[in-house]
Amino acid sequence: MSARPSPGRRVAPAARPAAALLAWLALSGCATIPPGAGSNPADPWERFNRHMFGFNEALDQAVIEPVAKTWRDLVPQMVRTGVGNFFGNLGDIWSTANHFLQGKVGSGFEMGMRVLSNTFIGLGGLLDPATEMRLPRRSEDFGQTLGAWGIGSGPYLVLPLLGPSSLRDAVALPLDRGATATRLWVGGNPYLTGALQLVNVRAELLATTQLITDVSLDKYSFVRDGYLARRLDQVYDGAPPLPKFDDDFGDPPPPKK
Repeated sequence: MSARPSPGRRVAPAARPAAALLAWLALSGCATIPPGAGSNPADPWERFNRHMFGFNEALDQAVIEPVAKTWRDLVPQMVRTGVGNFFGNLGDIWSTANHFLQGKVGSGFEMGMRVLSNTFIGLGGLLDPATEMRLPRRSEDFGQTLGAWGIGSGPYLVLPLLGPSSLRDAVALPLDRGATATRLWVGGNPYLTGALQLVNVRAELLATTQLITDVSLDKYSFVRDGYLARRLDQVYDGAPPLPKFDDDFGDPPPPKK
């Protein structure tokens, strides 16, 4: 007769990462929701967003961040830079189209020249000679284009895995991701390509995310406010309209005669 397994049997080593992930994801559902959540006009879905933010944080700490650190430590900087340049060049093609969709003909031609330079001189985009030629990257996506057409951002929204967004940007996201054409590369496997791009970007942001964790009292609010301010700046090309304030301290009306 075979011996019955002991109730205190240890978890097999192969199962430990999965168990750790499940524990992290369970804890993410217990995110603290502050009083007044949802009262911010820009973030009426704050309760949902905080839960999704916690889920993303748990997934990142359990899986994505360790993989990104391994990628950073094992892959030479030159190779990682080449991967980033390659994906950046693919994104520049869609940015060029969005410049023209927004009526920015001059910058559209500059971005087109950037793509041509990096594609033909930069070995298919692995190198970035265009920056040395004073053709800087001016990234534009379809969310920015919709904003330039007068469509408001709508409520703030945290997407699974992808993180900070807005209703407008979430609607534009499928077209943005499809138009980057990354699915045509890395053996024609869109999942492998997307995973490679995600890990490479996450490795580049390791220091930044650690800084945010160190300086922010409420990481969720810090990321939300930073994202919304950055997107507003991008839509208005660095010159967003000044906010309007009620003037409660103006000069009193002149006395009646």
